[in-house]
Amino acid sequence: MSKRIAILGSTGSIGKNALRVIDSLGAGYEVVALSAHSKVELLAEQVRKYKPKFAAVTNTDFAEQFRSMVSELDVEVLAGPGGLEEIAKLEDVDIVLTAIVGAAGLPAVLSAAKAGKTLAIANKEPLVIAGELLMRTIKASGGTILPVDSEHSAIFQAMQAGSHDEVSKIILTSSGGPFRKMSLGTIENVTAEQALAHPVWDMGPKITIDSATMMNKALEVIEAHWLFGMPVEKIEVLVHPESIIHSLVEFIDGSVVALLSKPDMCLPIQYALTYPKRVKGIAEHLQLDKIGKLTFEKPNLETFRALSLGFEVARTGGTAAVVFNAANETAVEQFLAGRIKFVRIVELVEHCLNRHNVKKQVSLEELLEADGWARKEVEQRVQQRKSVGI
Repeated sequence: MSKRIAILGSTGSIGKNALRVIDSLGAGYEVVALSAHSKVELLAEQVRKYKPKFAAVTNTDFAEQFRSMVSELDVEVLAGPGGLEEIAKLEDVDIVLTAIVGAAGLPAVLSAAKAGKTLAIANKEPLVIAGELLMRTIKASGGTILPVDSEHSAIFQAMQAGSHDEVSKIILTSSGGPFRKMSLGTIENVTAEQALAHPVWDMGPKITIDSATMMNKALEVIEAHWLFGMPVEKIEVLVHPESIIHSLVEFIDGSVVALLSKPDMCLPIQYALTYPKRVKGIAEHLQLDKIGKLTFEKPNLETFRALSLGFEVARTGGTAAVVFNAANETAVEQFLAGRIKFVRIVELVEHCLNRHNVKKQVSLEELLEADGWARKEVEQRVQQRKSVGI
């Protein structure tokens, strides 16, 4: 029986790689739905090639243009953010692969969870923003979450070597980004060009900046806490610049199980699509003799304050995580637009956390309200500082 797949965010890096993987897998994998925000030219190309039954354009300004581009094709076009929710709960869909940055895809993820789908989650936001709500929903529906993020996919696979009760700790690895050897004072005046020059991974601008601040690892700590039901005290981070070991799990008997592979997102994407089976794929195989050595170091928590904040937010829970994520996302936008310095990103995030009154056991509406508050708070703070010349 064919696996029927919907890709939310098919024109982004993860979405394009997912389609490459599906091409390589051949028969048995059907693309039922695709979506994009505004890259309608690429989406139209994808629709022509994969012939999905549904295609969504979340930015309504581009919907009519897209409709005209695919008018001769047998595809139902959905316009606006609600289109993602419609796709997520389609009876024709078995696997929903979500790769939409920010809170925009959250309602669709929760819809898929309520419908009992297999959720292949590539972006961190669903579990960071709504971890407690999402895990509760997926448990009630009998659905499944399969992580596509390379670190969490590695942990998911390594944890199969024992039971949950036998896990002593999980260790997330980090490349350290382009500034891992720098002090806080040294990175004061780094440029966006320098921050975007990741030494290992080829990613989009937002996640690349997150790697430079180590905010990506802070978000992954929160994600791991919810996804694996692991106390924060049992989560560690190690800097591993070669990015060959994608994460590790230590068991109570002292054994450590790690997943090693070349840095290639096609591998965790494929594992999520073929799970529980493994099949031959397009990812390059590892040659340890050519690597020579693997190194590890403790992260510099003074320079990379974001990581410390991530652990604090994971312990706090509630709406702290959505504020943490939204403030960072907006601050990164401000940095890339040249309005603030690199070090101000984490300062703005901490400012929002200090001003926010955390709520526990919240609804989706309350989460989105906190998200909007944090974004406005960052923008206002930037304007205030600019007006007084800081």
